[in-house]
Amino acid sequence: MNKFGAVLFVKDVARMRAFYEAVAGLSVTEAGPTWARLGTGAFELVVHGIPPHIAATFETSSPPERREEAAIKLVFPVADIAIARATAARLGGELNPPDREWQLGSERICDGVDPEGNVFQVRAETP
Repeated sequence: MNKFGAVLFVKDVARMRAFYEAVAGLSVTEAGPTWARLGTGAFELVVHGIPPHIAATFETSSPPERREEAAIKLVFPVADIAIARATAARLGGELNPPDREWQLGSERICDGVDPEGNVFQVRAETP
């Protein structure tokens, strides 16, 4: 079945796979030594390892330095932003603090950063 999706090039496939499994609630559908397919419903995220000779040319920091000038931001629905925030922090990423969340229609929205600095967004339905 064809799905909407994205490919995210990463330095540490195992770490990023675990991060998006836990924070975004994605499940691994297939994996190899240098990539993993994660999905839910009609969406698929492929985390794909950057070739070692390129990965060796840059470092990731802790906390991660945000790559806010990227042309794309991944968006994931979550049940609870506070739980996603705690999970992200436990796994080396972070979500912005609650005072930087905003409301859009029936959704509460918050940006965050994964362990490698990629900016993403979570959205939770509000009553």
